[in-house]
Amino acid sequence: MTTEAADTAALLTAAREALERYLEVHVDDDGALTFSHADVPCVIQATRLAEGLTVLSLTCVVAWDLPDDPAIAASAAERAGQGLFGTLGVVRSEKGLDITLRYAFPAEGMDSSPLGTLLMLVISTASQLRTDLLGTAPGE
Repeated sequence: MTTEAADTAALLTAAREALERYLEVHVDDDGALTFSHADVPCVIQATRLAEGLTVLSLTCVVAWDLPDDPAIAASAAERAGQGLFGTLGVVRSEKGLDITLRYAFPAEGMDSSPLGTLLMLVISTASQLRTDLLGTAPGE
């Protein structure tokens, strides 16, 4: 195993262990972590950008196939300006609007507790945004 592969595998293991205190986490064949929080599917991947700089990339799919309504896009844009963690994306598809929340950060050397807290801050933001956009409580 190369140093890069070992670094990314170690970081994904740390992220999995940190998240398993809160969520059921699955490890995909490629090593990516997948899980859901309040009906929001998420994935975490690790990439080494340079020696000593391995980052975790978290993507949450907040909502999909929403009506192509300018008010929804405006609401997401307004919400994006309020967030501290992550970047909101609005993509138009044939079926409507898809909204994602993405966050990437250098995580090498982080202890489990702060890593889990940081990840859950982003994940819970995505879940709250889904609730706000859809006007429903999780699981409804």
